[in-house]
Amino acid sequence: MAPEYAMEGLYSIKSDVFSFGVLLIEIITGRRNAGFHQTNRAPNLLGYAWHVWHEGQVLELIDPLVADSCDPEEFLNYLHIGLLCVQEDAYDRPTMSSVVVMLKGESATLCQPKRPAFSAGTFTHHCESGVNYSCSVNGVTVSDVMPR
Repeated sequence: MAPEYAMEGLYSIKSDVFSFGVLLIEIITGRRNAGFHQTNRAPNLLGYAWHVWHEGQVLELIDPLVADSCDPEEFLNYLHIGLLCVQEDAYDRPTMSSVVVMLKGESATLCQPKRPAFSAGTFTHHCESGVNYSCSVNGVTVSDVMPR
């Protein structure tokens, strides 16, 4: 869900661009954004993709099932487009017609993406170095409200 819609209830055609970017990143990486907990450096797939992009380690995101047949340059280009689509500010996202042009490879240069929306946050520590931390993720409590 686009940040402007989630936070303020504002919807535009750029909200669909955000959703497309999430979907594109999920498809090319073979990972889901929801429930992504691979590292304590990012709260979700978008944040992790940004982190490895920023660090220059993008190829570790390639879906292992297609790694042998995947062109690294093509993967890099698609991830770049996906990150442009998930920019926090809707004005920084391309239009869908621009995305189509970029996907076809007809765009000469792509601008550098900024940190995507919802990429900052904290992590609970999961099992690291054989240590099992006791924590609950997405725990829910229910209170019964009864009359006196």
